[in-house]
Amino acid sequence: MMMRQDPYVALRIRPPVPALFPADPDIAGRLRRRSKARLRVAHFPALSGPAGIWGIASINSAILAASEINQRGGIQGREIELSVHDAGGSPETVAREAARLIDDDDADVIMGCHTSAVRLAVRRAVGGRIPYVYTPIYEGGERTPGVLAIGETPSRQARPAIQWLAEHRNARRWYLIGSDYVWPWLSHRAVKRYIAEAGGAVVGEDFVALGEHDHTPHFERIRRARPDVVFISLIGVDGIVFNRAFGEHGLSRHMLRLANCVDETVLLGVGVENTEGLFAASGYFERHRSAASEHFQGLYHAAYGPTAPVPGATAQSNYEGLHFLDAVIRRASDGDVLALAQAAEGAVYSGGRGTIGMRRGRVEMPIFFAEADGFDFRLLDRF
Repeated sequence: MMMRQDPYVALRIRPPVPALFPADPDIAGRLRRRSKARLRVAHFPALSGPAGIWGIASINSAILAASEINQRGGIQGREIELSVHDAGGSPETVAREAARLIDDDDADVIMGCHTSAVRLAVRRAVGGRIPYVYTPIYEGGERTPGVLAIGETPSRQARPAIQWLAEHRNARRWYLIGSDYVWPWLSHRAVKRYIAEAGGAVVGEDFVALGEHDHTPHFERIRRARPDVVFISLIGVDGIVFNRAFGEHGLSRHMLRLANCVDETVLLGVGVENTEGLFAASGYFERHRSAASEHFQGLYHAAYGPTAPVPGATAQSNYEGLHFLDAVIRRASDGDVLALAQAAEGAVYSGGRGTIGMRRGRVEMPIFFAEADGFDFRLLDRF
């Protein structure tokens, strides 16, 4: 029988420490910060901005993992305590908040599910002082000491998907469109190589400012270019708006789409009538049934109910991030950043995607290829 979990257990709000020394007004805070019984994880999901659509499910998933780990004794005997901070603002604003937490000794670990632009700012603010676990899909190549990235990267995600469409849908002409920041910039650089490897050609490319929702000029250029596939690296709400308008303009009748960051949450926003010919590749889809995914989904819906926000790939990565942290800390000989970085190499852990291993600074996982099927995905292949 599955035990219903208290969704708030990991965000426990503790009462103030008694004022043993009234002359020191900050004694409660300092005693609380010095406690070794807790592992304080500052969780930075995007709760606003284009990526904010995943915010609530991301928090739910992190709380679920913290609850699960705490019920079995915590990480090396330390109970996880989450504090949640919005990472949907400007990179500079988010980085200042991360720096403040570290300067005030209010965090042992930073965990982030936000854009790569925010990641670059936060990693500078963290400066290797504490570990920083970054969970979502990203452009790859993160080697900064103390920054541990576990998301899908273009070589494992986009490369086989492009090859599949070339072989099974005779895709030769490609148009690329993405949000105007580092993840799409660097992902497109790699994608152009993969398209060439598959015998294709890029016939156009656009980068769109975050929050820009007028795609009329982009659709005009796409029509003129006559691609077989439009490769989309638009984030969150921006991806919803583009894909909805793409269908409404009738483009889905003439060309396919391969979306770099589309999950079930995005499909709900796009709408059934606008998802024809929309493909995606990811390490996690709710439709994929395995012991690991069913365990995660069972816990999630038992804790939050059947009407809770869908925990797609982006949200699930927050669940996985804490299990990854647990595995790494257990392997480390010491708690400092260098020891944790060394322990991450070869670490094996389990999340919604199944059993995952870290090799050469990136996680090794199966990638599933799927086509939109209403508000869900129909799985076509596994890479």
